[in-house]
Amino acid sequence: MNCTGVVAQRAVNDMIEAIIEELREEGGFTLPSFGTFTVCETKARQAVNPRTGEPVEVSAGRTVRFKASPGLKQAV
Repeated sequence: MNCTGVVAQRAVNDMIEAIIEELREEGGFTLPSFGTFTVCETKARQAVNPRTGEPVEVSAGRTVRFKASPGLKQAV
């Protein structure tokens, strides 16, 4: 691929924005031969502050999970 760093950075940023938009709208995104990103709900839970040892409450929320495709796993 013959392009400048600026052009490459712009392409990567555009792709990331498209993935984020798809995750927000559809809850998932598959990039063939790479893997699948899925939005998952997390439950509220108790955790421990590693510095103080104090218990802290972690609120419910959403996170993104990634599952690599078999081709990506084999390549790595």
